[in-house]
Amino acid sequence: MKKIVVVGAVIVNENGEILCAQRPEDKTLPLMWEFPGGKVECGEDPRIALKRELLEEMDCEIEVLDKITTTEYQYDFGTVELTTFYSKIIDGNIKLLEHIDKKWLKVRELGNLEFAPADIPAIERIMEEKKYGIH
Repeated sequence: MKKIVVVGAVIVNENGEILCAQRPEDKTLPLMWEFPGGKVECGEDPRIALKRELLEEMDCEIEVLDKITTTEYQYDFGTVELTTFYSKIIDGNIKLLEHIDKKWLKVRELGNLEFAPADIPAIERIMEEKKYGIH
């Protein structure tokens, strides 16, 4: 089974809300919600990869803050190793170049969306930590 190393940005706005992005219907994990990000290239620093992916997927520049967690999840297409980081937008407005929808939600509302399974441990950690004004 192939291993896919990915990073995700838990972007927090000034209201303590978190950005959630919905995957397209024609991709793996169709219509599921996730923290935006993507694959880490071989030898690439995860934080650099995350900044690159957000520029590519949403045309915005982020500051990568504290690491949240690294988890592995076994899907039918391979094992995903996901590392998530708290982040904030420092330049640009979000454009949905890869996703079909976005929502800004309070932590207590995250359970209202169907998240990709690999993202669930990060959500649980975010609920415990309550950092960066998240509530």
